Amino acid sequence: MAYIIGVILAIIVLIIIGLILRKRVYETVDQHESWKLDIMNRNVAAEIARMKNLNLSGETKEKFEMWKDRWEYIVTKELPDVEEYLFDAEEAADRYRFRTANKILRKIEQVLHSIEKDIGQILLELEELLKTEEESRKEVEQLQPLIKDLRKTLSQNRFQYDKAEVRFDVEIDELEDELKEYYEQVASGSYSEAKEIVNQLNERINELEKELNEFPEIYRLCRHDLPAQLDDLHAGLRSMKEEGYRVEHLGFEKEINDYQSRLLDCVHALEKSGTEEVKKTLPELEERIQEMYQLLEKEALAKNYLETKIPGYQSTLSEFSNLFQGTKEEVEQLRSAYYFEDHDTEKYLTLEKMIDQLNNQLQEIKEDMDNKSLAHSELRNRLEEGFAQLEKLQEEHEQLKKRINNLRKDELEAKEKLTEMRDQIQYIHRKLTKSNIPGVPNYIWNLMESAIEKNDRVFQALEKQPLDISAVQQALSKANKAVSEAMDKTDVMLEQAYLTEQVIQYANRYRSAYPVLAGKLHESERLFRSNEYELALEQAAAAVEEIEPGALKKIEKNQEAIAQL
Repeated sequence: MAYIIGVILAIIVLIIIGLILRKRVYETVDQHESWKLDIMNRNVAAEIARMKNLNLSGETKEKFEMWKDRWEYIVTKELPDVEEYLFDAEEAADRYRFRTANKILRKIEQVLHSIEKDIGQILLELEELLKTEEESRKEVEQLQPLIKDLRKTLSQNRFQYDKAEVRFDVEIDELEDELKEYYEQVASGSYSEAKEIVNQLNERINELEKELNEFPEIYRLCRHDLPAQLDDLHAGLRSMKEEGYRVEHLGFEKEINDYQSRLLDCVHALEKSGTEEVKKTLPELEERIQEMYQLLEKEALAKNYLETKIPGYQSTLSEFSNLFQGTKEEVEQLRSAYYFEDHDTEKYLTLEKMIDQLNNQLQEIKEDMDNKSLAHSELRNRLEEGFAQLEKLQEEHEQLKKRINNLRKDELEAKEKLTEMRDQIQYIHRKLTKSNIPGVPNYIWNLMESAIEKNDRVFQALEKQPLDISAVQQALSKANKAVSEAMDKTDVMLEQAYLTEQVIQYANRYRSAYPVLAGKLHESERLFRSNEYELALEQAAAAVEEIEPGALKKIEKNQEAIAQL
């Protein structure tokens, strides 16, 4: 019983699956049927019929026939076959032959895809053809008046084109021939070839229009302006030679002849071929002609410069030589009295050598001016270099003079400073003598002796012959430092001694009441009499501060007030 139920259930399941699969086939058949009907309803024939507005011959006719035949084949053969395939697929599905039905459906899909692809290609190529025809026609409508304008421009300005008129006439004739060829291609239905012709025609018209516009200017330059400039340049060159200017080294005669020949070649090229190559050549020629004018002008200016500047340069150099001769004599005298640093001696000798070189250079320039062996521009460069060197020498000579003057000035200042330091030492000695202190500490006398000794060394340095001012200044610096230290230490020592006396006098008021304080004051007095003023002050200040804090500051202020009176 269970076996029978299982078989029944399996049959039911199979029937359900079969129904589902058959439904799917029906749905796919319906989709393909809709796809087929959509293709049939497309107005492809009307689109192809748009070609009838064109010249149906040649290439265009071939395409029209091919596209029309392909569409008719689709409508009369492939789509009816698809209809049959759809019936076969439904019939197979009815018989539960799903594998056969799916195979038929895949074939239908392939056919429909192929049809879609062909239709798309037809419409694309058709649109491109119509677009090409329309664009070409519109461009030709614009190009025709342009060609007429070119012919009119040439006719009205023939004198500007000279012999090149023939070449331009031929080129315009060729443009008109290409225009005729365009119409011939259109008439034969070759619209793609016609489009190529239009593109080439458009490019050639633009080039010819550009050349017609720029030709007169370029031709005038090559035929008249630049040759005239070269003639003027040649005449000026010859005139400058006659007036004594040195221009032979420039070699312009051959270069001018070469450029005249090149300009003739440019004229022939303009008449026979075009402006393109000539346009590359002209900038070079124009630039070089301007350079030649500038070089000639430079030579003329150089000659005038030399004639006007050499006398002044000679006079300035002579005056400077005489001035240096005086400095030289002064230096020779001073070298016996002063020591000169190596760099000062080297600078002095270099100045003498450079002055001799400038005199020799001036003589060479004057000789070259007479024998005409060099260009004026080169001689000018040498003279300008001489001016620059002379100016530099004058500056260096001025520095040397200042250095010489400073030697004497430094000596006088050193002697004055030595006298001042000796006075300071005497002042310190008087100050110590007049002070009422018990005695002077040894370190003060040692500082005094050191200052006196260093002053003697300054004096000895000043007495040496030749005088080495650097050694003098070094000794002077050491002596000044020693004197300053002696003065400072003496002032501090005296201040400590006076302050110690004041502190002891102030503390005496507490001596009887404070035995400890009395002992410390006694020790401070002993140190004071032993010339130990710093220690004595420390002992007395510490003792009085213990009894009366702040007493030391009060005593110091009182002493400062007395000192200001």
